Amino acid sequence: MIHEITKLVPRNKRPRRKGRGESSGRGKTSGKGNKGSKARVGTYIKPGYEGGQTPVFRRFPKRGFSNHDFENRFHIVNILDLNGFEDGATVDALVLKDKGLVPDLKLKVKILGEGKLTRKLNVVAGWFSKSAHAAITAAGGTAQGLTGQAFEFPKPKKKFIPREPVKKKIVDEAPAAQKAAEKPAAEKAGGEKSAEAAKPTEPPPME
Repeated sequence: MIHEITKLVPRNKRPRRKGRGESSGRGKTSGKGNKGSKARVGTYIKPGYEGGQTPVFRRFPKRGFSNHDFENRFHIVNILDLNGFEDGATVDALVLKDKGLVPDLKLKVKILGEGKLTRKLNVVAGWFSKSAHAAITAAGGTAQGLTGQAFEFPKPKKKFIPREPVKKKIVDEAPAAQKAAEKPAAEKAGGEKSAEAAKPTEPPPME
């Protein structure tokens, strides 16, 4: 039918002619508005630019912590994708790149445990999930780190256990009050003894 032939043909739309005098309605600035950055040819306005005023991402306060700038990033490969290799093969980042499973060698490779592994492989990667590590070893293969040694997970960190607050010892107030009452009496007795010691002694009588 004719509509099946012409439905893929673009519309024959006449292009709009601009800049043909002010009386044409599309003259002078030719739809570009008044002068400014958008009136220039080849204009590039960066995303988030607000005409010179402080952009919104700088007006908002920055709170909290973000690991985005220095987080560990990996190329992800699942063990299901490793079934395309032969038994006993050594699978590293270069082999995965040749196979098309990773785009480049800029990042380390992390093996995840999605799927089921049916091959006995020697897998060399930057990191393994616990399920992937268990699946590789269960199939008879080995999981190695980038240094060529057997991959080992780091030891779990010790959990911080806060100490119990130290209980203050309660001092018995009765002995303290008794000592306070005995102290002035002792000082008074001591004062009398010192006064007696300070008295001049009379010389013995002459015979």
